Amino acid sequence: MPGVPLILAAAALLVDGGITVRPVWGQAPQDCPAVEAVAGGLDGPLRHVRYLADDALEGREVGTRGERCAADYIAGAFAEAGLQPGGEEGGWFQTFPVRSGSELGTHNLLRAGSSLALGEDWMPFGFASTGRVEAALVYAGHAVAPADDPDHPFGGRDLQGRIVVVEDGDPGSPTGRSMAADPHFKARMAAERGAAALLVLLPDGAALPDPAAENRPAAGIPVAAVRGAAADRVRALAESGARAEVMVEVRPRRVEARNVVGVLPGHDPERMREVIVVGAHYDHLGWGGEGSLAPGAHAVHNGADDNASGTAALIEVARRLASLHAAPERTVVFVAFTGEERGLWGSGRFVRDPTIPLARAVAMINMDMVGRLRDGRLTVFGTGTAREWPELLERLAAERGLTLAMVPDGYGPSDHSSFYGAGIPVLHFFTNTHEDYHRPTDDWEKIDEEGLRTVAGLVGDVVGRLSYGEVTPTLIEGAGTPTAPADPTGEPEAPAEASRGYGPYFGSIPDMAAGDDVEGVRLTGVREGSPAAHAGLRAGDVIVSFGGKPVTDLYAYTYALREHAPGDRVQVVVLRDGE
Repeated sequence: MPGVPLILAAAALLVDGGITVRPVWGQAPQDCPAVEAVAGGLDGPLRHVRYLADDALEGREVGTRGERCAADYIAGAFAEAGLQPGGEEGGWFQTFPVRSGSELGTHNLLRAGSSLALGEDWMPFGFASTGRVEAALVYAGHAVAPADDPDHPFGGRDLQGRIVVVEDGDPGSPTGRSMAADPHFKARMAAERGAAALLVLLPDGAALPDPAAENRPAAGIPVAAVRGAAADRVRALAESGARAEVMVEVRPRRVEARNVVGVLPGHDPERMREVIVVGAHYDHLGWGGEGSLAPGAHAVHNGADDNASGTAALIEVARRLASLHAAPERTVVFVAFTGEERGLWGSGRFVRDPTIPLARAVAMINMDMVGRLRDGRLTVFGTGTAREWPELLERLAAERGLTLAMVPDGYGPSDHSSFYGAGIPVLHFFTNTHEDYHRPTDDWEKIDEEGLRTVAGLVGDVVGRLSYGEVTPTLIEGAGTPTAPADPTGEPEAPAEASRGYGPYFGSIPDMAAGDDVEGVRLTGVREGSPAAHAGLRAGDVIVSFGGKPVTDLYAYTYALREHAPGDRVQVVVLRDGE
């Protein structure tokens, strides 16, 4: 079978003069669950879903042991399918550092009248900046902008050099949790007004923040939450203008993340350098927290549909294509991405720093949530990114008895966006959201096994036509119009540009995986016909100022955008080619 000699060679890799043994498929590293113990008796795509969505992998959050176990399993499945390693240094993985929460240092102190107990009375937020402040307190209520003064959530108060004390939440919001209610937003606005630190008073019974679960950028000043009787004391002291001392030491925690890359080489001398990328993300939300639609639930989010299903289909497509008697003409690269739930981190990294050259990429095919096919109806995004897509999809879907809903837009909340922003035609397959989306109840028993096989079959048909050169997609740039938020609650995910109906719309598409090396917001692209497009912005631009407000990161951009109303004219400053 093609690829077998390389599979055997990949089982033992020479590292620093010694031998590192890779686990073969069906086995597992010592601290990962055994495959047979978890998925024994199952075969095909459901076997993969069962293993990846087991509680023992703890939701496959990026940078965790569960993510590593999942990556090892996928690498083994790629090898068993007949793929060759396509990662770094001849291995299966593309590794890169990511932020995984924050951790406290040893210097944390809050003295307001007397010292408060860390972990009981108070706790720094994970987005706090390290520093020490001894200054007068000033009370600012909920720090929500009055209706007639939207630009000044702190009103006319003098915050310069002071420790600002605010209440948590937003009493003017139906849920109390508007953007203005977010402590990160309040801290950024306080820092902009010259505050030296911010203390957020939590309501009775509220839990203190967990720095380990925080991945937002630093607010620029020390920020902490205070609760219970200590909050009452701090409020009274602030109302009287007393002084306090705040000392915070918080640092980001870095971990290793891994994309898994397998290759089925093309064998046509003319076309073997042309590449088709087939992808699916395998990470999920871990124990919940940011992104979970079960607020406050500390429970494993197994993500069977999101996106163990897409990963299982990815493995199945690889197996089917590699088992064909005739080798493909074009090279097919299969990538299981990590970090999608954090903002397309893995696909963004792969596009910017590919382990396989993408200069002659023909197309990218993505699968995300394909495990709950209902009534034979399947949604495909990106059908407007190549002229050949609609006819090809209609013909192949009819052969499998599927009804397609085609969405032209090449951008959306999954990994295909990273590739379309790089000028590559894309397709994204999706069986739609459901009541278990981003909740602990998204478990393997709810997967439609036959439907999953059908979707994998259709994707395999598409990839097959591409790999054997029967179809060559012709890129259409600026395809489609903005799509509705994928979140079934109807609320747009934050931080992100407000979509139509949710406030001001600019039409920029941020590169969510730009990383800490970018000061500002780098763009993957802009929406066709949007204000950003009319202004001449384009992919690769870095927004550094919006409406006179400095833009240091995506949150600063979101906050600056939300200060304006539809129809406002604003000056936007971007970096382009170093100027």
